[in-house]
Amino acid sequence: MTAPDSVLTSLAAPDPALLDRLHARLEAGAAAAGVLDLAYTTTATPVGRLLLAATDRGLVRVAFEGEDHDAVLAALAGSISPRILHAPSRLADAVRQLDEYFAGTRRRFELPLDRRLSKGFRLSVLEHLPRIAYGHTESYAQVAAAVGSPKAVRAVGTACATNPLPVVVPCHRVLRADGSFGGYLGGPQAKAYLLGLEAAA
Repeated sequence: MTAPDSVLTSLAAPDPALLDRLHARLEAGAAAAGVLDLAYTTTATPVGRLLLAATDRGLVRVAFEGEDHDAVLAALAGSISPRILHAPSRLADAVRQLDEYFAGTRRRFELPLDRRLSKGFRLSVLEHLPRIAYGHTESYAQVAAAVGSPKAVRAVGTACATNPLPVVVPCHRVLRADGSFGGYLGGPQAKAYLLGLEAAA
């Protein structure tokens, strides 16, 4: 192989380790220059690949595969900032805590959260959800009463269905009064898995 052919081959199939180093430099440079408004990564879990996105305030979005990760990123670009970069190092702690949760060794997430995607009554509901203990559930009516609006049962359902931080903010712990699941952004199988994981601990 001639030298020019060798150069062309290396350009066509660059060294993965080199690409990782270059991307890490890009990530660090963007953060240092203050032009990285949204960092994201994906991680494999027993309920499918999750997209995690964070701002400098904290984790702002967790999305299931069924939500279409590209569409979620496009929505975040429109609602928060178009300055988005795949930046796994910024989400390393979130990934670690999710791994621990799915391994059954973590019962509570300790992550800074950016709650800007939820407002008003929905935000009140989502702020209540982490108070539902691991391995326990509440009904939509119980949540409504807990946030001071006992008649707003349907609105609690809407707040849970639009939770931008599922799993981390445990809307899966909210059930209908008869014990049935109700809707869940990740689908009924994901909700069943999460409840089963917590019940088995």
